[in-house]
Formats: sequence, C-alpha cells, structure tokens
Amino acid sequence: MSASKDLSEQLTHLYKNHASKVLASLVRLLGDFDLAEEAMHEAFSVALDTWNKQGVPANPTAWLISTGRFKAIDNLRRSKRFGELEPDIQRLLTEIEEHNQTLSQQDIEDDQLRMIFTCCHPAIDPQIQIPLTLREVCGLSTEEIASAYLVSTSTMAQRIVRGKNKIQQAKIPFVIPDLQELPERLDAVLSVIYLVFSEGYSASTGNSLLRVDLSNEAIRLARLVLALRPDSEVMGLLALMLLHESRRKARTDENGNIILLQDQDKSLWLQSYIDEGRSLVQQALETRRVGAYTLQAAIAAVHAQSTDNTDWNQIISLYSVLLQVEPSPVIELNRAVAIAMRDGPQAGLDAIDNIEEKSELRGYHKLYSTQAEFFSRLGKTTEAAAAYKQALKLVKQSAEKRFLSEKLAELSPN
Repeated sequence: MSASKDLSEQLTHLYKNHASKVLASLVRLLGDFDLAEEAMHEAFSVALDTWNKQGVPANPTAWLISTGRFKAIDNLRRSKRFGELEPDIQRLLTEIEEHNQTLSQQDIEDDQLRMIFTCCHPAIDPQIQIPLTLREVCGLSTEEIASAYLVSTSTMAQRIVRGKNKIQQAKIPFVIPDLQELPERLDAVLSVIYLVFSEGYSASTGNSLLRVDLSNEAIRLARLVLALRPDSEVMGLLALMLLHESRRKARTDENGNIILLQDQDKSLWLQSYIDEGRSLVQQALETRRVGAYTLQAAIAAVHAQSTDNTDWNQIISLYSVLLQVEPSPVIELNRAVAIAMRDGPQAGLDAIDNIEEKSELRGYHKLYSTQAEFFSRLGKTTEAAAAYKQALKLVKQSAEKRFLSEKLAELSPN
C-alpha cells in the first residue's frame, strides 16, 4: 500500500470517527454552525497535503481543530464582512488567535457534551432537538434522520436549519448546564444517545445490519453523561446498550446474514460488557428510581443469563411494568413475543390481536414478521406466507430482507 493511500485511509477513519468532535469544538470557538462546518472540511482538506509532507501529528484531532480555527479566521479576514463585524466578534477572533493550539482530549470531549446540551436546550422546539443533535453531534446524514422520522429529506433539512438559527438568534450558550438546569435536558439527551445506538445496533437502511461506529459513539457519549450525572436512568441506558452490544459478533454470520438470539454462539458474546451491564442494572435498581431504560436493561440482563432456560415469567413481568412506565405498541409486541415463548404461538397471536389495529404499527415490518413466525409454528403456511410478504413490502434493511425472503422460501420449498 502506498503512503498516500495509507494516509487517505487514516483521514477517512478520522473523519468517520472524529469529525463530530472537531465540529463541536469549532462551533464553540467560532459560535457559528455554518462557519464551523466550512472550517472543519477545509481542515481535513489541508491535512491531506500537510501530513503527507510532515507526517501525522501526535494529536490529529487537536491539529484539525486548531487548523480549522485559523482557516476560519483567515477566511473572515479576506472577506468583505470582516471590516463590518461587530466589535464583540472581533474580540472573539482575537481570543481565538491567542488560544493555546494544544487541546487536551478532555477539552474535546467536553465540547461534545456542550454541543449535545446546547441542541437540547428547552428554547428549541422539542421536535427539532433530537434531529438537530443527531445531525450536528453524531454525524448522521439528513437523509438518515428523515428516514427515521418518516418525513422528506427537504422537510428535515428545514427543521435542522431552524434549530441552528434558533441557537444563534437566542444566543444559547455552548455550555454544560448547571445542576439546576440539567434535569430538564437529560431526557432529550438520553433519547438522542439511544437513537444513535439503535441505528448502529440495527441500521434502518443499507446493506449492513450493524453500524459499529454509531454503537460505539453512543456508548462513549453515555459514559460521558454518566460521569457528569450518575443518574439511575443514565446507568440504565448505558447498561442496556452494553448488554445488547455484547452480542454483536454473534448476531450475523460471515456473510452478514442475521442469526436469531436463540441460535447465536454464546461463546462470541463479550463477557466484559455483560458483567458491566449487569452491575449497572443492579446499581440502578437499588436507587428505587426505576425508569424505562433501566427496565429494558433488566430484560436484556435476563436474556444475557441464558438462552437455553430463559426465565420468561420474569421477562413478561418486566414488560408489564415497562408498559406502565412507557406505554408503547412496540413494547406490547415484544411482550407478545415473550408470551409466545412461554405459552406457545397461539397465545402470542392472541396477544398481537390487540396491537394490530394500532396505526403506529401498520407500517412496522416486525409486526408482520412476528405474526408470520407464529403462524409458521402453528403450521398455518398460507397465513404465514401472507404475513411474510407484507413484512417484505415494508422492510428497508438488506440483511432483514434476505432473512425474511429465506423464511418465506422455507414455507414453500418446491
């Protein structure tokens, strides 16, 4: 491999895994989203030429932030706008110039937390907070976010622009809120982190079921929030993600095909994640302030114990409590699966009958794939085939399409 190709791959890796950190710091330093994004991309462009001649710096993330910062200053100086800038902005640029070019890793990680809490400020429309954070902090594309929210890309782009404009117009500070302000923003922050993890754990679109970069980013962000506020639900969320992520290597085969939980090779499960997840669940439960994330983590912890002799009674009980805390048709569907595992497929179908009419799930492929599985286990191949076909009309993810197609083919091998 040539040196230039190797450097290009390093930069691609840096962009994929650290662009959000660079952007967060530049937004804080420059106070302008668009200027920060432009500066970030220019810094990566400069890096390709500079690092090819001088080598990769010891702290490439800090180098990119410093370079982006000074590129932004140069661009402003060259523009006609610079002479018209308000005195306070000129002072800001002077401060930036004098800022130490060496940023510690803690500075950079704090900037990401600042950005998350800024995007989740109560002055911003709650419907915009999460999409804005997913775009600006976590690096999801506008297309991915629009798909998750079932709206057009142009509609989502307009919402994100409104969110950025609100931050600048309302002069929302890029700071981590104090202890009095923290609780009102925590729910939105945890929702963002869990959405990022969910997209990494089971991608909504694309060829690969897994996006490890997103899963790892969500876990890292949850650890940062937990260090800031050791709240029971932060513990529960981190535990939930660790317990799910512990099974990543066992969830697909070498061709990227899905392997169901009961068929997974448990020797591939990451025991350190399971142990940490269980410990966090226990700590969260001991606070007696149990929320939805902690309950979901408790369910995942039961699954992590064994797939051969799963305590379905306990799982059903936990789902029942979870439905009281956070009523949701998806949680009802998961509970129906647990009932089927304990009492048989007909009991599962009976439980689904009460869910099917809810409009939220009519476009949810897993409702129909679950029905299909139950029908298949009862020997009702015609009904199973119809349900699998409906699921295939709705599913967008390639690995899930292959899985459902194989299941459908198994019903009529001839």
